[in-house]
Amino acid sequence: MKSFSYTVKDELGIHARPAGLLVKEAKKFTSSITIKKDGKTADATRLMAVMGMGVKCGNTVELEISGDDEDAAYDAMKTFFETNL
Repeated sequence: MKSFSYTVKDELGIHARPAGLLVKEAKKFTSSITIKKDGKTADATRLMAVMGMGVKCGNTVELEISGDDEDAAYDAMKTFFETNL
């Protein structure tokens, strides 16, 4: 299992557009990708679950990735967060 933390810099947090892009990116991998914030967790492949987290600018989220392609998924998700959020 691999994990990383990221503090969201997007002024609007993880709203509809970036959440949709995040889910699309997460679905490219067979690994389980979970987002955690303030004790809540969400499957990164479920749009409503991701949006339901209510991640705002300045919030720190943790991503946990485990599975057969976790190395590739880790790299892709880390790059996604740094580029888009």
